Amino acid sequence: MRKQAEIHDRKAESGWRDYRRAFLAAFPHTIPVLTGYLFIGMAFGVMIQEKGYGPLWAMFMSLVCYAGSGQYLAVSFFTPQAVLTDVIFLEFMVNIRHVFYGLSLLERFAGMGKKRLYMIFSLTDETYSLYFITKAPGDVDEDKFLFAIALLDQSYWILGSGIGALAGSLLPFDAKGIDFAMTALFVVILTEQWMEKKNRPGVLAGLICGGAGLILCGPDNFILPSMCGILGVLLLFRKGLPGGGECGEDSAGTVEAGREQP
Repeated sequence: MRKQAEIHDRKAESGWRDYRRAFLAAFPHTIPVLTGYLFIGMAFGVMIQEKGYGPLWAMFMSLVCYAGSGQYLAVSFFTPQAVLTDVIFLEFMVNIRHVFYGLSLLERFAGMGKKRLYMIFSLTDETYSLYFITKAPGDVDEDKFLFAIALLDQSYWILGSGIGALAGSLLPFDAKGIDFAMTALFVVILTEQWMEKKNRPGVLAGLICGGAGLILCGPDNFILPSMCGILGVLLLFRKGLPGGGECGEDSAGTVEAGREQP
């Protein structure tokens, strides 16, 4: 019994060391998200505080309803006149792009065990981008590295929400324009992707399809058609994209390796 307890303790200690290594490796990559999420989260905190909800409510909503732009939209429905069906439909349309994100990560998350549920829940635009523009160091487990990115990003958002709600209650100020931080964050991520030559075809597909969707469908309805166009282009030219032929094999190998682990 004592030997089994010692073995269990050593495994637990080794596991914590692995997670610590993963978080230390992931943190530098999440700094752009940190700077953006603090400001964007603060803007959300100010907005929800103006509806009469304090810092704890702001942080709780960011904990259980981690939806970014969906949270901004939800605050506008904090009125007695809000219709539940309208709330559900609009929230679905605002976040429908996550369906496409999830499809591209099915194999990558398949071997992550219980963590897979949180990885699905915590998937945001910025976190999704980091999954593809960063690589885990050789001495860090990739699953733990991706988990660390997801958890760090959500912690930044929760922290920003609390700070914004607290600041809004103590220091009344005009928050007009502060939500532009989200646009600035997307520009930073786009720039980082463009710097990698292998990512440029995907970036161009996004820009062309997004521009066409905006012109043809207007600013209120272009997201879904644009995402469908991007998905179609990437599927059509998948074999011609850098690494396109190897993607499936690599993902499958990762999944099998994950399944073989005890």
